[in-house]
Amino acid sequence: MNIAFIGFGKVAYTLSRLIQSQDIDFITSAENRSEGTMDLINKADIEVFDSFSDALKNADIVISAVTPSQAVGVARNYGKYCNGIYLDLNNISPDTTGKINDLVGNLVDGAIIGKIDSNNPTLYLSGENADELLFLNDFLNVKVISDKIGDASRLKLLRSTYTKSLSVLLIETYDLARKLDLGDEFFDTLSLTEGDDFRKKSLSRISNTLKSSKRKAEELEEILNYFDDDGLDMVKVALDKLRQF
Repeated sequence: MNIAFIGFGKVAYTLSRLIQSQDIDFITSAENRSEGTMDLINKADIEVFDSFSDALKNADIVISAVTPSQAVGVARNYGKYCNGIYLDLNNISPDTTGKINDLVGNLVDGAIIGKIDSNNPTLYLSGENADELLFLNDFLNVKVISDKIGDASRLKLLRSTYTKSLSVLLIETYDLARKLDLGDEFFDTLSLTEGDDFRKKSLSRISNTLKSSKRKAEELEEILNYFDDDGLDMVKVALDKLRQF
């Protein structure tokens, strides 16, 4: 079995490390790749084709893992070359997933819950062909939630509505605590109710949010567009703040 990646960042690289089987080969293309991306591809030690059309024609499964703004474009440009399952793992709204469904055949809607490089990442799937990917349970946690395209994206969107807004509040509160020279005590008091590992997880969340603020802002824009600004006042404030980082 050949699994092809469109986009090759942390998600693709980590999946290529997690899914280790003599029956599975990973492939991708060097087409329009940056030097940094090619370094990561070479580090993963997977087969590289000159063009995406050649790579995707040889794939049983195609995984799209790009930035939200690129998801529809890559589906339009490359989906026609996919003869197998097209697994979309992008942080996009169900409306965007619907557009991709119109562009590719055999779409499976996917959502990675939690950090992809954690010890037990969970992959939620929806779509008529989602059951065909249950073999991935041998390598990570896979849950098929329905046969409807968009359900995995909706679940991911609901989770992001909470977590990304909360991350912005955490950053603001921690900045205020440090200005008062109470940063350590701030985490100590919260750890009493949130658990002993709260400090570690919070600092990781803060760092991740600041490093990827542009991408997270795009994701909040998707949320507001999908729910049509339906009372999501905290999300609007979080988006404004993310744009400032």
